[in-house]
Amino acid sequence: MSEISDEGLLAAHAAGDRDAFAELVRRHRDRLWAVAVRTLHDREEAADALQDALLKAYRSAAGFRGEAAVTTWLHRIVVNACLDRVRRRQARPTVPLPANTVDREGRPRPEPASPVIDHDTHLVVRQALAQLPEEQRAALILVDVQGYPVAEVAMILGVAEGTVKSRCSRGRARLAVLLGHLRTEGNRADNGDVSGVSRAGMDQAGGRPA
Repeated sequence: MSEISDEGLLAAHAAGDRDAFAELVRRHRDRLWAVAVRTLHDREEAADALQDALLKAYRSAAGFRGEAAVTTWLHRIVVNACLDRVRRRQARPTVPLPANTVDREGRPRPEPASPVIDHDTHLVVRQALAQLPEEQRAALILVDVQGYPVAEVAMILGVAEGTVKSRCSRGRARLAVLLGHLRTEGNRADNGDVSGVSRAGMDQAGGRPA
């Protein structure tokens, strides 16, 4: 099926071909997974979001009208599934339970060791991206990390190109503040373009799902 276009595969799937959708997923799964895991910063959440998105795409293939490329349509479904999870997570913040200070025999428990501070640049960048508003984070990941053209990102997110540019600009400005301590002579985090830093920091979170 490698010679069949994405549109042809989706049409074949809608017509009842049992193998067509699997081939379509095989072609695009890696990039869809990378977007999901970099948006959610949690591999289990990303895997669930990707599964939900692909199930939705599987069921709604007959409604595809060809207004955008199939890959753009798939990315839009994945991004929306991820942002839905982000919103639900923000709406139901977890409250940590108080730790037991004594064991079963009434003896004081030892104080937990202080967490080891991880100064790894990749982790710092991921944490900084996680602090951005969801709309800015999605735009930056698609444009600066994944390298999609602004016009395609606008179609994926369902907004105007100017909105994508604005979200990226505000997100970069925020990252410049958060990543100011990562300045180096060859790559300054406050120069208004964090694409290099973002890609370096996020690449390690983009492996394939188990």
